[in-house]
Amino acid sequence: MKAALQNYHARMQRVLDHIDRHLDDDLDLDALSSVAAYSKYHFHRQFTATFGLSVHRYIQLARMKRASYRLAYRDAQSITDIAMDAGYDAPDAFARAFRQRFGQSPSSFRKSPDWEPWLAAFGPLDTARSKLMQRTFTTDDVTIRDVPPTRVAIMEHRGDPTTLGATIQRFIAWRKAAGLHPKTSPTFNVWRSERCPASAADYSVDLCVGTDQPIKANGEQIKAGEIPGGRCAVLRVVGNTDNLEPAALYLYRDWLPASGEEARDFPIYCQRISFFPEVPEHEAVAELFLPLK
Repeated sequence: MKAALQNYHARMQRVLDHIDRHLDDDLDLDALSSVAAYSKYHFHRQFTATFGLSVHRYIQLARMKRASYRLAYRDAQSITDIAMDAGYDAPDAFARAFRQRFGQSPSSFRKSPDWEPWLAAFGPLDTARSKLMQRTFTTDDVTIRDVPPTRVAIMEHRGDPTTLGATIQRFIAWRKAAGLHPKTSPTFNVWRSERCPASAADYSVDLCVGTDQPIKANGEQIKAGEIPGGRCAVLRVVGNTDNLEPAALYLYRDWLPASGEEARDFPIYCQRISFFPEVPEHEAVAELFLPLK
């Protein structure tokens, strides 16, 4: 029974990966049932039973999530192109659907996203993905590395985590103006609080970009800093890198007590290796670093 269930989950996982890779294609029932190796007459019911969403609804949400990321963080792409990539024949139809879901027009969202309705709208999609995408980590997934110190430019986010998206938007705009492209200047997040502290006002994270260049603030609150070098336990996470809390909990709660190591006096942090929507969501990569003595 266990082997049969694992096989079933693997086949459904193939479908989610295929959808991620082919959001621009015609994802009809014939193609997806073939990927899963199930009869098309039963596949849509199996999908709904497994994920709590119909195939059509899942694809709609996945396309709309990518579109919203592009609107907020990729200002070089036109709203018309984003609408077409999301499967809409005309920008007006996309704008109506977008406003209905998020309470903002695409152009308004691009200028000043309201992230609370956005988070609520994608709750069903995140729940569906988490059903099969929960990783169980083992000690074999953790390596110990000596990492060099890295000079960084820092934009701090302090306060309500639901407004983090706006800080990320400003951070991306600033680093673009500074010429610090992710392919040549590494991206880090340093967590100075829990992901969900008792008070939202206590949430604290540093958005960082590695650079040796003199820092030009360009009107933003940017400061220079350094991620210290030294020994670190490193855990690589592939897919679902929006929420790295399960990986962090594994390092702190399971790996660290069993390893005999001691944590150093610097917060846990991550390096963003590849990003959604530049890569399909299940191919996004982040490495989590737990500094050690």
